[in-house]
Amino acid sequence: MNLSVYTKEFGYNIRLAYPIILAMLGHTIVGVIDNIMVGQIGPTELAAASLANSFVFVGIALGVGFSTAITPLVAASDSSNNISEGRKVFINGLLLCTILGFSLFGILYFLKPLLDYMKQPADVTEMAKPFLDVVALSLIPLVIFQAYKQFADGKSQTKYSMYSTIIANVVNIFLNYVLIYGVWFFPEMGMMGAAYGTLFSRIAMLIYMYFALNNLQDFKPFLSKISFKEIDKTVSKTIAKIGGPSAMQSLFEVGLFTGAVWLSGMIGTSAQAANQIALSMASMTFMFASGLGVAAMIRVGNQKGRLDYVKLRIVALSIILMTILLYTVFAIFFVIFHNYIPLFFLDAADAKNALLNQEVIEMAGKLLMIAAIFQISDGIQVTVLGALRGLQDVNIPTIITFISYWVIGFPVAIYLGLYTRLGAEGIWYGLLAGLTAAAIFSYLRFNYMTRKLIHSQQAQA
Repeated sequence: MNLSVYTKEFGYNIRLAYPIILAMLGHTIVGVIDNIMVGQIGPTELAAASLANSFVFVGIALGVGFSTAITPLVAASDSSNNISEGRKVFINGLLLCTILGFSLFGILYFLKPLLDYMKQPADVTEMAKPFLDVVALSLIPLVIFQAYKQFADGKSQTKYSMYSTIIANVVNIFLNYVLIYGVWFFPEMGMMGAAYGTLFSRIAMLIYMYFALNNLQDFKPFLSKISFKEIDKTVSKTIAKIGGPSAMQSLFEVGLFTGAVWLSGMIGTSAQAANQIALSMASMTFMFASGLGVAAMIRVGNQKGRLDYVKLRIVALSIILMTILLYTVFAIFFVIFHNYIPLFFLDAADAKNALLNQEVIEMAGKLLMIAAIFQISDGIQVTVLGALRGLQDVNIPTIITFISYWVIGFPVAIYLGLYTRLGAEGIWYGLLAGLTAAAIFSYLRFNYMTRKLIHSQQAQA
């Protein structure tokens, strides 16, 4: 088939995906800004924030992963203009996300004592505990926000989540600055100021999204006069059947990167801080693929609702091709600037921590070189998973992600990181192995599923 069949879809893909990408970048930038501002205080504080956030990332993975079930169901109902079905999906999805948000906060709060048993530096652990309490609380507004976001995405209205994250970042930067350093009448809270900045920025994000969607005429049939009588066990079970495995897929991947944080902490403070710098940059570029993955989920969900499987395969492959091209550019960027990027995260002029900072900067540069290599694999796997979720195919992909990350990736990271001289670099080679396996196996699953659907439909014609 001519390449132009795929490239002509690029324009629509970009228009659909760019607000999602910017919104997801906004989520990540909140964390990157925290890391940069906390890193200016010192490498120990940066390592503590990294350790606390590693727990929170697990909660975010479960909450965001579960909420993605709303999007393909709404996209399918939207393609057939079924308002009643779309309303049921939103109301039940909102209830489930609210319950999940509170549950995740409770779980993280009561699991906090695990920090003492993770063989992390003692001063890092003590700093991480109060930071974890506050940032874990921010999961409640974040996961509830996701219900609104995923519903709007399913309706192909992707710009409102972009606006909400812009607001969140403005709030976060302002509060970080005044609370970390004690500007004006605000108390000087050090790294805890960044935690409270994150909490209030996510509350602001939810408030904006609520009012923005409720003021849109097209959304009123779905959002107005919500009643508990509309809770439908069948719809909730449908969401859970997709959301549960989707949450586990996200958990397995984020768990791999969280494991990398813990393994780095076992090596030392410098390894953990370097890991956090490289992870911050990799997380930013990852958001582009995540946005394209949501675009694939929406477009595939729409075509599934129309039963047009040939077009479904074309739009999915066009997004995968875009991902490969984009992530090749990111890989080149990381290679060129790997020695300069870490300088943004630490104060090179800090005489007190000069030796430790220099060690962190050099180590982070090496990790960014490895990150450059796995950019393409990471992009492919998340985009293909988005397409599979659009097909509402989640069970086999969940097994794929588990095998890729925990049977292949994490054992490699443990061995190379803790039992060879590679150290932190070895941990990241394990990440590379897991992501590459996930990319290959996920694509094989997508290829099998779409060809099967096309052949089955042609046989019935």
